[in-house]
Amino acid sequence: MSLKPISVPADLVELLDDAALSLQQLARACAMPPEWVHTHVEAGVLQPLRGGVAAEWRFASATLLRARRIAELEHTYDADPQLAALAADLMEEVAWLRRQLARLDQD
Repeated sequence: MSLKPISVPADLVELLDDAALSLQQLARACAMPPEWVHTHVEAGVLQPLRGGVAAEWRFASATLLRARRIAELEHTYDADPQLAALAADLMEEVAWLRRQLARLDQD
């Protein structure tokens, strides 16, 4: 499966460098409602870097990539959030293994 390139609003670019996306910013960058992010955090599918309550949650830029991938899997395949998260985990693991193989090939 090929994912679409990620288009990030200009006002979020600086925040991505600081890994400090709020719940609303993450939702907007994923083109999903804030309730979607909240539901996925409560289900353990997405993890904030810090913050005890939703208003204080801050997300890493890597979480943006994961959230967009999960949202796309849910939309494209009408997947359950847990199933979409599992597929995202497997995709991330395959990418990591490919990087490891490429590194071994260079040695």
